[in-house]
Amino acid sequence: MASTLLSRSLLAAHRLIHSSLSPSQKPQILSSLFNKRPFHLGAHPVCTSYKRSGSVRVMASSAPGGATAGFASKAISVSDPIVSVNWLHENLKDPNLKVLDASWYMPGEQRNPIQEYQVAHIPGALFFDIDGISDRTTNLPHMLPSEEAFAAAVSALGIENKDDVVVYDGKGVFSAARVWWMFRVFGHNRVWVLDGGLPHWRAAGYDVESSASGDAILKASAATEAIEKVYQGHAVGPVTFETKFQPHIVWTLDQVRKNLEEKTHQLIDARSQARFDGAAPEPRKGVRSGHVPGSKCFPFPQMLDGSGTFLSAEELKQRVEQAGISLESPIATTCGTGITASLLALGFFRLGQHDVPVYDGSWTEWGANPDTLVETSQ
Repeated sequence: MASTLLSRSLLAAHRLIHSSLSPSQKPQILSSLFNKRPFHLGAHPVCTSYKRSGSVRVMASSAPGGATAGFASKAISVSDPIVSVNWLHENLKDPNLKVLDASWYMPGEQRNPIQEYQVAHIPGALFFDIDGISDRTTNLPHMLPSEEAFAAAVSALGIENKDDVVVYDGKGVFSAARVWWMFRVFGHNRVWVLDGGLPHWRAAGYDVESSASGDAILKASAATEAIEKVYQGHAVGPVTFETKFQPHIVWTLDQVRKNLEEKTHQLIDARSQARFDGAAPEPRKGVRSGHVPGSKCFPFPQMLDGSGTFLSAEELKQRVEQAGISLESPIATTCGTGITASLLALGFFRLGQHDVPVYDGSWTEWGANPDTLVETSQ
């Protein structure tokens, strides 16, 4: 079902772009889009499915005759999980660098990430469907898939263990962090988030392209289809990506319950203060308002500056400490569905907390369970 919806969306957008372009314009670099308002379409049908430090050198490639190809040789640190738009632009042609558009939006935003990707994305980027690359054994949204399913999907995208991966999204810094965390959960630490995302890429004056290429469309659809085949018990292949599951950075409902008693971790909630307090209703039906008892609220925008990029480590540390969060004690994160909890985990990673577990089911699971304790500030 998920692959059918994805394929239809990709095909519709593919036809839309081709119908408006002459043959000489395909694929087209859409520099003119920099001065236009963001492209908005109807809401993407959500497929609710369940379920480490050093540096890497990005090497310049030699072209025939001793000339170097058009990308730079730049060291990139795995101790800092973000890269700048300038760095990505300089290294975009590296054959061992894979760029993923991991845009995802709340249902109420009425934005379709697949179609927006089709209209404008960073040149060469592939689409990573957060809702599609997920567990098929639950009704909770975009839960982590199994190791076998993730490996099959990532292999379908053409990603191998030797690759460096940069992830971005259409809001700036939002859902890309979820995919950063997913790769780390499955043992791939050579992954970074583009600071400022697509908005800052455009603001810097760098080109975007339309996806008239059938290869990108087929890979996005194949990734979701691979997930479905795994859960249906069908053979997939070839698998080019090997996973190494890291259970210590994933929390389940039972682990959150256990933490209520043992208090080994500070549980930090990325939702807004109003949702945390129980003053604002949850966006999903059947989910109570409030928070996990003993947790602390640190809304994810607090990680960012006014331009939508990450604060410096010094500024971020100051905000975190002002919120009463100790960087000397273990931290775990939660949010609505595990998206912005991953953003908090990325921010804490920058402050030296490299093994912050994300509660995958987050408040959608906890708040909908009649047997869990809920606290409000009302």
